[in-house]
Amino acid sequence: MGSTVKKIALLSGGGDCPGLNAVIRTITKTAISKYGYEVIGFVYGYRGLYHNNYVELTEESVEDIYKEGGTILYSSNKDNLFDYLVDDGHGGKVKKDVSDVAVENLKKDGVDVLVILGGDGTLTSARDFSRKGVNVIGVPKTMDNDLASTDVTYGFISAMSVGTEFIDRLQTTAKSHHRVICCELMGRDAGWITLYAGLAGNAGVCLIPEIPFTIENIAKAIKKRDEMGLPYTVVAVAEGAKYADGTKVIGKIVEDSPDPVRYSGLAAKVADDLEKVIPNHEVRSVNPGHIIRGGDITAYDRILSIRYGVAAVELINEGKFGNVVTINGDKMGYTSLEEVIGAAKIGQQKHVDPNGELVKAAKAIGISFGDE
Repeated sequence: MGSTVKKIALLSGGGDCPGLNAVIRTITKTAISKYGYEVIGFVYGYRGLYHNNYVELTEESVEDIYKEGGTILYSSNKDNLFDYLVDDGHGGKVKKDVSDVAVENLKKDGVDVLVILGGDGTLTSARDFSRKGVNVIGVPKTMDNDLASTDVTYGFISAMSVGTEFIDRLQTTAKSHHRVICCELMGRDAGWITLYAGLAGNAGVCLIPEIPFTIENIAKAIKKRDEMGLPYTVVAVAEGAKYADGTKVIGKIVEDSPDPVRYSGLAAKVADDLEKVIPNHEVRSVNPGHIIRGGDITAYDRILSIRYGVAAVELINEGKFGNVVTINGDKMGYTSLEEVIGAAKIGQQKHVDPNGELVKAAKAIGISFGDE
């Protein structure tokens, strides 16, 4: 099947993620050097596909991006071509299915295969394009590491490493001033980054979406540390963690986004609430935000990105379209887009097990999750 492929196109959708450039580089170099494919990249995700805005990708143009964060193809997390905001002809806007325009652009450009790098939202559209007859290969992108079909996603280790460095740095100032410092990390629905960074950075408390917490239990953990002669605490807070009564902190609503809710500000709220019950401590909060996404990627993620990229090109050569590249154990494989998106839509993301080995290990060394 691969012998009939002459030209492939790449696009990256959703938020940027450490490792995207390394995957783009690997797919481009492998496709050209091993199989002689022509490679282009649509810029700004699906928006570029709709407007037929693309760049040629060559081995030379991607050579030096192996360690850079972000994506040279740029990205957008607002452009669902099956429900796209367009002019209504009367000075207003209306949402329409413009996916046929994208399909025609692919035909006009002579693209045989579309390789899509993205998370749940981006891959949902990938599945829908596959249903329309487009030859699609998906490469999962989520630094939250919450995709159930694969063991680990590129970008997670880099994000976790930066989160760990933040906690390490906060430890020294917290210790110097006997402060409690709440550090907000990314993690909407899954607490992997916060759990790993909290473990590695020796946070006294980890708050993750899978384990509801109370301020009283956090205060109890801080008091216990005080009594141990540790009058300072760093609290690692996942942005999507929730109080025991279900309260979450929403930073804003982005109406034109397929995923409009933006969680932000939980660390600040926890800090404010803690100050009321532990008056003997000064409590601060920090939010590294998108710094977690940026900068050079770790050696591990560079290698993992190469493995994902090569596996994607091999699926093209084998004609196994409509699939997403995965890694299970130490073996690269694939799962159908239908299965991956179906699992995501019914909530089968990969979550931290509240009774699992990692949480038990954290509790064994004295880390509190605010649940007891």
